[in-house]
Amino acid sequence: MIVWLNGTHGAGKTTTSALVQQLIPDSRVFDAEKVGETLMDITPGLPETDNFQHWPPWRQLVVETARRVLDYTGGTLVIPMTVLVEQYWREISTGLAQHAIPVRHFVLHADQDTLRWRIEGEHPVPSPFRLKYLEPYAEAARTWLHAEAEVVDTTHLTPAQAAMQIVLRATGGSP
Repeated sequence: MIVWLNGTHGAGKTTTSALVQQLIPDSRVFDAEKVGETLMDITPGLPETDNFQHWPPWRQLVVETARRVLDYTGGTLVIPMTVLVEQYWREISTGLAQHAIPVRHFVLHADQDTLRWRIEGEHPVPSPFRLKYLEPYAEAARTWLHAEAEVVDTTHLTPAQAAMQIVLRATGGSP
């Protein structure tokens, strides 16, 4: 099984994923961003983009890597990764379904003021990169993302509380 934690920067994906992993026996965190970093290291570089998710190989390699790891280890993969483009999510979720890998898709949500405060407060240097995803997240949430996933509002939750909610939903009742 895959427990996919979606949401924008500041929602708590990284922190929550580590806690979810601790609560689900035989689980591992797979940071799909590392796949993008590997693609970014190819020289000469792939076509210019502001986001490695725009490269089709990223989406295909995330599916293939998850499948291979699960074939090798079994258990559960916890994947903290923002995917705000519906077509990209469809490609990933369809690819995983073709390999009969069940996915529990969660969106960690917080209101815009909380997200902005977290992004600006957690980093000593302002992060225009992280802030530029607030509006695309809001648009995705309005148009498809919240209908596609189970929403966990982290605005007033600690990461531990969010992790417990996710684990209870994903496992059917007990960590």
